[in-house]
Amino acid sequence: MSSIAYAALWIFVFSIPWGSVVIIESGVNLVGRLTGMVAVALAVLAVTVSGRFRRLDAYHVAAIAFMGWIVIQQLVFFKTGVRLSSKFWTFVQLLLAVWTMWELAPTRARQYGLMLAYLVGSYVVALDTIRVSRTEGALMRRFAAGGADPNGIAMTLALALPIAWYLAAVYRRPALRWFCRAYLPVGVLALGLTGSRGGMLATMVALMVVPFTMTRLTPARLVSAVVLLAVSGIVAAIYVPDRIVERLATTGTEVQEFRLGGRGSIWIAGIRAFAQKPLMGYGPGRFKDAVQPYGIDQVAHNSFISVLVEEGIVGLLIFLCILLAIFLALLRLPRLERRFSLVLFATLLVAMIPLTMEDNKGVWFIMAALVGVARLRWSREAAAWQPAEVPAPAPRLRRAPVAPRGAEPVR
Repeated sequence: MSSIAYAALWIFVFSIPWGSVVIIESGVNLVGRLTGMVAVALAVLAVTVSGRFRRLDAYHVAAIAFMGWIVIQQLVFFKTGVRLSSKFWTFVQLLLAVWTMWELAPTRARQYGLMLAYLVGSYVVALDTIRVSRTEGALMRRFAAGGADPNGIAMTLALALPIAWYLAAVYRRPALRWFCRAYLPVGVLALGLTGSRGGMLATMVALMVVPFTMTRLTPARLVSAVVLLAVSGIVAAIYVPDRIVERLATTGTEVQEFRLGGRGSIWIAGIRAFAQKPLMGYGPGRFKDAVQPYGIDQVAHNSFISVLVEEGIVGLLIFLCILLAIFLALLRLPRLERRFSLVLFATLLVAMIPLTMEDNKGVWFIMAALVGVARLRWSREAAAWQPAEVPAPAPRLRRAPVAPRGAEPVR
């Protein structure tokens, strides 16, 4: 039963990157929803039959507290009754998905499998973005899979970069290692085609995983890493149009003048709205209503400001506790896992600054995956990680004790 539930969870994670962007008639979102529901139901059944629950981490406690505060908002302060926002139910579903991952992926193999599922799903998004650029290059200024928001696509692709590099380091099968490595040039090219300035910054942070782990590579792997990065840069330079390159070059100016693609005025309006209801906020999904008096009719384009305005200062503090619990858990990991996890965590934080992603499935999957890796049982061999090409030393054989002369044998 656990294996069937994990298979449904794997498909659910696989659908996270492309479930809302690659539209195939009307069944794409249905795939993620159905597999998610099946995974949750079977996880509940498996836990009920076995009678064993995994002890929750501090991250889960903080996530439950965050959900509890939203419930108090909806049912006590605002008294909305059954008229709950769609964002409220999204948080409920995300919390169930996080718990399901925690119960069904307690081993290293299953954690790697879920990260591989996200990577395969990111491949789908990257390849479709490249396809759009080749078929509709003359009609569009920026490219994204399924005609979705290029900025959201860029963040999805950027989060998969550290995962691809890490899995290439830990997998033993050459085919799997090269499958993971090949994502770097594919993902970087697709990221460039989106023309996302925030995505470019997130990519720069994500690729820091390469130099941070190079000290643990053999000479052969070191050469492969350098060649792979060079190929990624060359491919992006050749196939990314000049107009997108010119757009990306304005990133520094946008930051210095606090325009940020029009986000500066939205953030200011959000802070002004927060000052009107600093404690309880306006409720999930009501950022637009909060900033309308200030001439803004858009979402926050910043996850932290969005939480601040919608859930108030209490909600933001609890949300920051979620992130703090993850960060503290990562500090206890072995060297390779710690460096990979911290880079992925930093990429996640950068991705959340220019976009409203506090209710994004990908964000919550990355957080749950980081906690899952942090709570695995790492042996001393893992703490002193060695590349796959270096064989582990053979165990020493102990000699049998020799009885002294004249002593009677023990019967």
